[in-house]
Amino acid sequence: MIFGEVLGLLGVGVVAGVVSTVVSLASIISYPALLAFGLPPLTANVTNTVALVFTGIGAAAGSRPELAGEGDRVLRLGPVAAVGGATGAFLLLVTPASTFELIAPWLIAMASLLLVRPPSGRVHGEHGVLGQVALFVVTIYVGYFGAAGGILVFAVLAAMIDHSAAKLNAMKNVMAGLANAVAALGFALFGPVDWGAALPLAAGFLLGGWVGPKIARRMPGHSLRHLAAACGLAVALKLGWGSYSR
Repeated sequence: MIFGEVLGLLGVGVVAGVVSTVVSLASIISYPALLAFGLPPLTANVTNTVALVFTGIGAAAGSRPELAGEGDRVLRLGPVAAVGGATGAFLLLVTPASTFELIAPWLIAMASLLLVRPPSGRVHGEHGVLGQVALFVVTIYVGYFGAAGGILVFAVLAAMIDHSAAKLNAMKNVMAGLANAVAALGFALFGPVDWGAALPLAAGFLLGGWVGPKIARRMPGHSLRHLAAACGLAVALKLGWGSYSR
């Protein structure tokens, strides 16, 4: 890639990394950018997932205050997210994406509506089977395609854990990061990753992921939850239009 393209992807990564940690929509910025730089859709998807690992690393470093005391919960829920991400990566590599693309707008819309409601007692508590199954399912989506996948993870965690939006956002970044990391490992070994695009994008994601939590913790009350819900509904409409208008 030429120097200008490298700088462009670095800038895209910074913006998308901030957006990812604040409202969980990195792929809505970075995936179209990779397409615009000439990558085929499958290559853009797996390259984006590999680079997104560095958003998780940056977000974890920037979210240390919110993650304090959450080690046991991360150890308990992290394996569920990791297995979900691995399952999603496997499905992407062995099946066509068209069916999942039709389902994704509905998943994102339902998750976005869930965000504006208080945590539901039906899956409240991370020890419950239903909550862990829900986390597994949404991290399959994160590993498979992942656009707005963080919104799904945020919604499930909000229904499982009675925490502030900032702490839930930090936990979401860790869970989605684990799912991305496992999926990225599979893509790095077996997928068509464009490393020339992945490396500058990853560097931008790392910086943006570190800055994002500083913005998120300054957002008052439930504004983060409502902003994520509004953005998620907009993404659902956009993806739905693209999937069903062909």
